Amino acid sequence: MSWIDDAGLPDLAADARARLEALRPVRLARGTLLFRPGDAAQGFVVVLEGRVEVFLTGPTGREILLYAVEPGQSCVQTTLGLMGGEDYTGEAVAATDLAAVVIPRPLFLRLMDESAAFRSFVFTAFARRMQMMMHVLEKVAFQRVESRLAGTLLAMAEANEVTATQADLATRIGSAREVVSRRLDQFARRGWVRTDRGRVRLLDPGALRRLAAADGAD
Repeated sequence: MSWIDDAGLPDLAADARARLEALRPVRLARGTLLFRPGDAAQGFVVVLEGRVEVFLTGPTGREILLYAVEPGQSCVQTTLGLMGGEDYTGEAVAATDLAAVVIPRPLFLRLMDESAAFRSFVFTAFARRMQMMMHVLEKVAFQRVESRLAGTLLAMAEANEVTATQADLATRIGSAREVVSRRLDQFARRGWVRTDRGRVRLLDPGALRRLAAADGAD
């Protein structure tokens, strides 16, 4: 089975499939920078294993995790860059060890022109990603900080423990480190979590789940 089947690409014409099969997966170490603001998109990245995280940085230096790209998902900024010629405005980093295939820009554009199946694959993935981004924006705009923090802790926890700094958590929920620090102190006083340097132990996941489900303005 080729990487094309692993990636979930649709049935393609023989010529298009042969061009893609000539590309070889690459492996990148965790922490590898894939692109930064001002870079031009050089190719369409198909993630086979691992996770890429895309961040936006504001004028004050504050970061927000815009979205992550895992197998079967697409990068909005890359798709826009390849099709619209816009440079990247965000930064992408391999959050884990990564296996991926890069479809060079000329081949990507040719397949978009010539292959209805490939074009449908790209647009469908793009639409799904946009829906997920809208969900993130809705949460940042309308869900309270403590609710977002509780949901993030639950999502990141392994064996009821989260390994992340307060700055990391702030980036993920679109807030400031100081705000996260205050909310974690509140959670600790309620007996929901226990904090240590770079770690958060979840003592009452049920309480956090109830809080994560509560929406409201911050």
